Parts: sequence; C-alpha cells; structure tokens
Amino acid sequence: MTTVAAPPALAARARSVRTSPVREILALTARPEVISFAGGLPAPELIDAAGIRRAYDQVLTEEPRRVLQYSTTEGDPELRAAVATRLGRRGLPTDPDELLVTTGSQQALTLLASALLDPGDAVVVENPTYLAVLQCFGFAGARVLAAPTDDQGILPDQLAELIARERPRLLYLVPTFQNPTGRTIAADRRRAVAEIAARQDLWIVEDDPYGELRYEGTAQPWIASYPAAADRTVLLGSFSKTMAPGMRLGWLRAPAPLRRACVIAKQAADLHTSTVDQAAATRYLAEADPDAHIARMCAVYGQRRDAMLAGLAEELPAGSSWNRPEGGMFVWARLPAGHDATALLPAVVAHDVAYVPGAPFFAGTPDPATLRLSFTAHAPERIAEGMTRLARAFAGRAAAG
Repeated sequence: MTTVAAPPALAARARSVRTSPVREILALTARPEVISFAGGLPAPELIDAAGIRRAYDQVLTEEPRRVLQYSTTEGDPELRAAVATRLGRRGLPTDPDELLVTTGSQQALTLLASALLDPGDAVVVENPTYLAVLQCFGFAGARVLAAPTDDQGILPDQLAELIARERPRLLYLVPTFQNPTGRTIAADRRRAVAEIAARQDLWIVEDDPYGELRYEGTAQPWIASYPAAADRTVLLGSFSKTMAPGMRLGWLRAPAPLRRACVIAKQAADLHTSTVDQAAATRYLAEADPDAHIARMCAVYGQRRDAMLAGLAEELPAGSSWNRPEGGMFVWARLPAGHDATALLPAVVAHDVAYVPGAPFFAGTPDPATLRLSFTAHAPERIAEGMTRLARAFAGRAAAG
C-alpha cells in the first residue's frame, strides 16, 4: 500500500507572502482574443531577435569553450565594461568593478535583501510601489512602511519624518517612470532624498529599469549622482526592457563593501549569471547599435502611449482621472469614487480586455479605485479596440448595478 506524504510544513516566510496578482491575471488573460493591458511587457515585434541571434551565433562559433563554461560571480568583465560606458554616457561615471551582473534586476533586489535585512527590519517604499519588491521584502521578513506620495512622487518632508520615527534600513524607489504609476520624481526632490539619507544614515535602492524609454521631457539626474548619496545608493538596471526579458540580465552598482556582500549572496544563490547570455549581450551592445534600436522603440511606444491616453479620455467613466507619463510603460488611472477596480475586473475580462487593479501595489491603505494600464504591447488600433471593450464592460456593470 502506497502512503501519500502529508503536505510540507512550509517556512513562515513562504506562508506569509502572497502570490503576484499580475502573474495570476496574465495567466487568466492568456487567450489570444484578450487585449491585455495588464503585463509590463515589451512589444515582441520590437525585440531585435535577428540581432540577438547573430550575437549568440557569433559567440558560440568563436568562443564555445568559454561561453559554455562556468564564469565569475561578478559577471563578464566585458559586459560590466559596456554597462559602465553606457552609464558614463548618461551622466554617471562608473568603473566596471563597481558593477555586479545579476539574473535580472529582480535578483539584485533579493541579493540586497539578503545582505542588508534581518527579520523585523523596516524598509520604506513609495506608496504605491513595484509589486514584486513587496514580495521580496516580505520573504526577508522586513516591515514594509509606505512613504506618502503625490502626483510628482515621494514627499521629502513626510519621508524625513517617517525615517526619524521608524529608523528603517533602506529606502526603495523607482524615481523614473515608476511602476505602477509612471511618475518621475523631479530633481529637487531627488536632491532632498539624497540629503535625508545622508543625515539619517539610510541606504537607498534606486531602481531604473525604464529610464531609457523616454518619449518627451528632460532626463533627471540619478539619486546616485548626488554627492550626499553616492556612498549609500545602490543603482539597479536591466536589459529586460531594451534588449530582451527572456535573457534575464540585470546589474547593480554599489559601494564596495555592500557589493562584496551581494557577491557572496549570489554565490550562494546561483554561482553566476548565464555565461553565454552575458557574452551574447556584450556582443550585441558592441555591434548592433542598441541606441538606435532604443530610439525606434521609443518612437513606437510614444505613439502607443498617446493612443491609450486618447482612449481613456473617450472611454473611461465620467469623473475618472489619469496621468501622462513622459516615458516608461504605464498609465495610472483612478475611477470615480465608489468604483472598485478589483471587483470590476471579472466583468472586464468577460469582455476580453484586462488591466491590473491598483490595490495590490499599495504597502499602506490601498485606493480601490486605481488601476494600472500598460500600453507597450499593442499597436494603436488594438489599443483603441481595447478601450472600447473596457467602456462596454464599465457600462454593462453600471447598468447591472
């Protein structure tokens, strides 16, 4: 007789951390007829598959023994040099040895949590914030505190009060084209955040996955570029939005003592990021004119953003509001008072369209009327059709109510 094992007794952190609503919605909307504004996905037709394939072919032909072998935890020296050069051109002088290559910038968050946080430590995030960082800090056993924000991002004076009261270990920000709101923090607030961190002995994690996807306006300086924060800021970056998310390549730039701790944490996690993927990315950056490719992406994405904004003006219920991001992937919208974006979602999906409710992104009290819409994955005419379906769903629900 076969005995069936009992379910495993999971660790407390595995029991306490919730699954990602975005991942669940993506599974729910996988049918091809659904127009999904839910996932923050690069447009598949804009990924330079031919150029990436050439890069893989070249490195596998020329250096198969090296690129199919184990490699250093810190990352391919040539890739780190390429990233350092690109950062320097964007106004942040960087030495390759200041960088650690990671398996996507998501891994960088995990490494930082391992290196900096003990269970019970406090961390501060924008409210709302990137959903996966709530999972990451939850697994680390941290107390996640919500910093007040307005339409221009984090409020420095209230941030300073929160830090003085709670004494957190770190502050996590997406200052440029934030996920989920698409907001960009202005230079004066960035400087204020840097000075607060210096006074309060606080680490800053500055996540920049979207910064190169700018469609209008002027680039703001990195918080890491301000002298007050230079020795206490970790800058995260990713190739997922500008090269290909499936390659799972990211990096972190950090002061030496913290970077070394992250290297040790990475050795325990996966030894190193894929050698062949790093080699292909290095070759692609050297030979494929990535800046021209990013410019093409920005031209297309800017048109798609404008199509979504036009649709929102015509199709959302009267009294709704939304922002106009200067770049990135997301528009943040708020339905009129009394609407609940989570409760409305099943009716919306029944009309073969989808968004992500805003509530899960809040570390503090959620705003149930908010929702996130991603415009990058669909052509303007497809976006217009999705907006029409969304209007029908809202109208049908209002009639039923």
